[in-house]
Amino acid sequence: MPSDTSEPRALPTPPTPGTTPTTGYRSLLRDREFAGLYAGFTLTAAASTLSGFALGTLVDHQTGSPFLTAVSMYGASFATVLGALTLMSVADGARPRRTLVALQWVSLLGVAAQAVPGLPLGARFGLLLLLGFFQSLGTGTRMGLLAEVVPASAYAPARSLINITSGGMAVLGYAIGAVLLRYLSPQGVFVTAAALTGAGLVIMAVTVRERSIRLTRRPGLRRTWTTNRELFSHAGQRALLLNLWVPNGLVVGCEALFISYAPQHAGALLAAGSAGMLLGDLTVGRLLTAGQRRRHAFGLRLLLAVPYLLFAAHPPVVPAAAAVFLASAGFAATLPLQEQLLELTPDPVRGQVQGVESAGRMMWQGIGAAIAGGAAQHLGAGPAMAAVAAVSVAVTVFSRPLVVRARPVRVSGG
Repeated sequence: MPSDTSEPRALPTPPTPGTTPTTGYRSLLRDREFAGLYAGFTLTAAASTLSGFALGTLVDHQTGSPFLTAVSMYGASFATVLGALTLMSVADGARPRRTLVALQWVSLLGVAAQAVPGLPLGARFGLLLLLGFFQSLGTGTRMGLLAEVVPASAYAPARSLINITSGGMAVLGYAIGAVLLRYLSPQGVFVTAAALTGAGLVIMAVTVRERSIRLTRRPGLRRTWTTNRELFSHAGQRALLLNLWVPNGLVVGCEALFISYAPQHAGALLAAGSAGMLLGDLTVGRLLTAGQRRRHAFGLRLLLAVPYLLFAAHPPVVPAAAAVFLASAGFAATLPLQEQLLELTPDPVRGQVQGVESAGRMMWQGIGAAIAGGAAQHLGAGPAMAAVAAVSVAVTVFSRPLVVRARPVRVSGG
């Protein structure tokens, strides 16, 4: 939809490389709108972790299939690419708050539907795909709002805080999920997840205001395709997105095999991974300057996968958890790559470009889960994790020279 009267703003000036962000976490949280977005995201992330763990456990009990268990935990990510290819331009529409509220309602209904007793597995997987489609649009809208709620100089710490919270909620979510499943059925855990989703919806709705600094063109299928074509028109830009998507997705595929690898200790392995991700994001987001983050991005992407090579020897739980913790710190490589992408993206398409990045990352999590689950059917969980990690390392190494060639996205007029 066309914007009201505001002109598109100029491309934000990125922080000078090598400088430390001046905006701290407490300063960000004093801003009512950011606090609302952040709280809504936190509760939604906790709900997603609980529901994914409950569904994975339910599918594992019903089928005993590593492939179906892995896909059930991360299958919603398959549908995110449909949102990126069709309607992601709604993330830059004239009323992003209204759009985000509507999408949160869809998520609430979908999570609540999973709590229906006796729901066939086919229906559960259908709900996963439907939710993945709408969640991809919600992520693009939320990230577009974030880039408007906080100044450009505060974007890196804001994303760092969100990433840290994602890891923290996963730690709590998997740990609490494992405890809850000792006393509740998976349906009871789904009800808890639905309550958290509803709380996040209410908080976001009452704290975030509507904004009008948006596209002067009507969002839709044609606008989505045009911007995506411009986004993927340069080899460096494609390599940047490749590094945001593929190595992460393949390692998430390794995580999707934790239940199959050690059914009684899967919660501990998942919590170790989430704790490592939290520590990595905290260190990279707050202790390193922008220039240092950029320089260490390649090493962090290698760290993300290399420890999983240990699983070829099928280590016991304690060293396995230590390897997972160390590897998950490498997820912090996402932050400098996201900063680079924001610097290359003009204001009018920030929501769509960030939505495409997030959708691709989520899609590759689903692909990684499917690849790892399929490999585990033939190799076993441990060797499959090592093989997938080796592919992640290869992608990181061979695509590195192209990342520096990424250049700004062009925005066509009209």
